[in-house]
Amino acid sequence: MKLEKLSKKELDAYCSNLDIDIKKKSKRELVQAVYEYDRKIIDKAVASGVCLELLKTKIGNLADEYAKNLNGKIVARKEEMKSDDNSHYLIYRVLGISNGEGILIDEYQNTGRFLYKYAGSFLEEAASMCLFFANSKGGKVLVENTLGKKPKTFEIDFLNGNDAVELKWRDATTDGDHITKEHTRVRTIQGHGYKPIRVMFYYPLREQAIRIQETLKTIYSGVGGEYYAGDDAWDYLFKVSGYDLKLILTEIVERRDREEKDDQ
Repeated sequence: MKLEKLSKKELDAYCSNLDIDIKKKSKRELVQAVYEYDRKIIDKAVASGVCLELLKTKIGNLADEYAKNLNGKIVARKEEMKSDDNSHYLIYRVLGISNGEGILIDEYQNTGRFLYKYAGSFLEEAASMCLFFANSKGGKVLVENTLGKKPKTFEIDFLNGNDAVELKWRDATTDGDHITKEHTRVRTIQGHGYKPIRVMFYYPLREQAIRIQETLKTIYSGVGGEYYAGDDAWDYLFKVSGYDLKLILTEIVERRDREEKDDQ
């Protein structure tokens, strides 16, 4: 759960469930209080030698939460689509696509957007969790944009000491403006005295998107930053945090496979 994306009301309720005092506290103070609460639990686990088990449990719970929410979104969207205006199927038919194929294409196109969004958010949050378990003082940070007016700030996914780590599950953008925006972001972060580090777990497949990633890699190198993609990204996270996230996720998949088999 990304605390920063919760509304103040939602955050109040979340903190209350943890018995965290919410009186006269701003949203930022509540987020910090939750981090401190989690840190105490992690420190206790470290002292007891069960830190890895705790991390696996937390990531497993996070996966279950995301899976439940994703399924809810998909079911709701499919229900909405039953009352959609399908008059555009005329054009599908003109292009040789049957009504049945058109229904499936629209369904997958609609639900696919939810899947990509949730996949990215989950992996980035799980990776942040690994870093947080390794560094109690690290976390999400906003820095002022000193090179322009928009946006006013840039977000660092995890500030690990002096390393400003940006976490991406996959960046498949083919928008050339993305290069300009990222260049500004990287230079701004460098100007604040941090080293920009990009960690992208899955490399894009399309030629234009690949070219953009090659350009971004050059940009990071040009400011003394670091760029990791694919297997290098997983290895970087393991090296920095000490936790093998890919193995943890593989174990979750194996658990799901066993549960599905038992239900048959």
